[in-house]
Amino acid sequence: MYRLTVLYGHPDDPEAFQRYYHDVHIPLARKMKGLKGWTIGLCEATEPGARPPFYMIVGLFAESREALEAILASPEGQAAVADVPNFATGGAQFMYDDEQVLI
Repeated sequence: MYRLTVLYGHPDDPEAFQRYYHDVHIPLARKMKGLKGWTIGLCEATEPGARPPFYMIVGLFAESREALEAILASPEGQAAVADVPNFATGGAQFMYDDEQVLI
């Protein structure tokens, strides 16, 4: 299973980020066809009081990298990718990996 990980940096306004992400971006991204899974999670620091290196991590899953790239190349995928700068004031990094579940 291939995963596209999106690492969101800390936004200027976390409340505005959350509101936009849930009210606008998720409905837009849900239109993408072919994903086998989708996870989101707010990052937590490893030590109390510390700031985690990223604000939120998102995982998009498909059968292959080619499948993920085709999903993102679709009109729905392009709309979702184009929307990221509208709310990700802390930036966003995208990474692919061939995920292997060990347990």
